[in-house]
Amino acid sequence: MRCMVIVKANKDSEAGVMPNQKILEAMGKFNEELAKAGVMLAAEGLHPSSKGKRVKFSGGKTTVTDGPFTETKELIAGFWLWQVRSMDEAIEWLKRSPFDGGTEIEIRPVFEADDFGAEFTPELRKQEERIREKIIGKKAG
Repeated sequence: MRCMVIVKANKDSEAGVMPNQKILEAMGKFNEELAKAGVMLAAEGLHPSSKGKRVKFSGGKTTVTDGPFTETKELIAGFWLWQVRSMDEAIEWLKRSPFDGGTEIEIRPVFEADDFGAEFTPELRKQEERIREKIIGKKAG
């Protein structure tokens, strides 16, 4: 199963405070372990919400709101995309991470094609495969 591991924002990440060398080294070591085990598919940190935008669609109208956004606990500071056998395996990996100080992490399964049932027709599946092949082609190139 694939899962997204979501690192919640905090006052420091929202203020643009960058991690120190010790934290970067510990996270680098952890990411190397994930990559070596074939668990990590992607990982990225995000700029503070002050550099972001929110786009809302309602009644045929589109509204764009500039950051920063309130409710830090609802914001994301970064994420991983992992390939694991189960949610329990994801939790075991996360327990090895170098987080501390009240950091909150959320783990969410990623939908797979079979999760959509009959509504995800053979034509839609082929379209999805073509899109994924284009993405992989860009990464290889």
